[in-house]
Amino acid sequence: MVGRHLAGRLGEYGIVLAAAVVINFALPRALPGSPLRTIGGGENAGALPAETQARLLAEYGLDQSVWQQFVGYVGKLAVLDLGNSFVDGSPVIDAIARALPWTVLLVGSSIVLTFLIGVTTGALAGYRRRKGKGNGLLSGALLFDSIPSFWLGMLLIALFGVTLGLLPTFGVGAGFADPGDLALHLVLPVLTLTLTGFGQFFLVTRYSMLAVLSADHIEHARARGIGQARRIFRHALRPALLPAHTVLMIEIGYLVGGALVVETVFAYPGLGRVTFDAIRAKDFPVMQGTFLVLTLTVVVVNAVADATYALIDPRVGRPAVTGGAPA
Repeated sequence: MVGRHLAGRLGEYGIVLAAAVVINFALPRALPGSPLRTIGGGENAGALPAETQARLLAEYGLDQSVWQQFVGYVGKLAVLDLGNSFVDGSPVIDAIARALPWTVLLVGSSIVLTFLIGVTTGALAGYRRRKGKGNGLLSGALLFDSIPSFWLGMLLIALFGVTLGLLPTFGVGAGFADPGDLALHLVLPVLTLTLTGFGQFFLVTRYSMLAVLSADHIEHARARGIGQARRIFRHALRPALLPAHTVLMIEIGYLVGGALVVETVFAYPGLGRVTFDAIRAKDFPVMQGTFLVLTLTVVVVNAVADATYALIDPRVGRPAVTGGAPA
């Protein structure tokens, strides 16, 4: 059943990936300016002799028509060749391989905290709402959910880094060689992503909890004398977590995208920083490579959500049963 449900979505994923490849190719070329300055070692593109400009464009295949460039791009993708950077000529896949573990560490840490805080506070707010309370938690979640991550990041830098001098504000220090120092460097970027991301889990869990607490099986459990803690955590919270599972998968894609901005604010050496530097330098191959990785991440996460949701809720993909007596 799960396999048939997922197979029905493969065509949709294929269409999304095809559209992503086209957009991924077109976006860098839609940016104003020319990559000639990067290719030419920082020289003003207009000051380069015409022969030099023509030679550089031909060397990187930029003298071809857009259609020819696209065909070449797709052909390289078929053999997992992301090209070489315009800046230093190094393979793009190497730059991604160096940056990806840092982004996984940042996003992984954030998603765990975001899920735990959002679900816990959302369940508490839903339970308290039944008693006419919990509006303070709702107001706080809405406030953090509406704050731009880059603005919150700069506020945290100003407070904890500059004013109080308690935490480092950029980079990763000695990296994995010093886990304690690395943990200190992770506090502010992880806190930024967590505070701006837990609101979605909070809202979904809160409203789901409110609906479950009004269900018949909760009233039956109360009538059977089942204790309050067991009613909440076993009979109410478990079914209320089903919508939170879907949000979890969506939130992973959101946090990966949000990490691009946060990594730039904190000079964190992940994919976000690599993408930002590539955009500034008009480095087409690096931009295309990082954009593609981000797109694939979102698509894969959605595929995992489809597969695992069918496991969690067997009703997904089950043929509908129509009522009524036979004619």
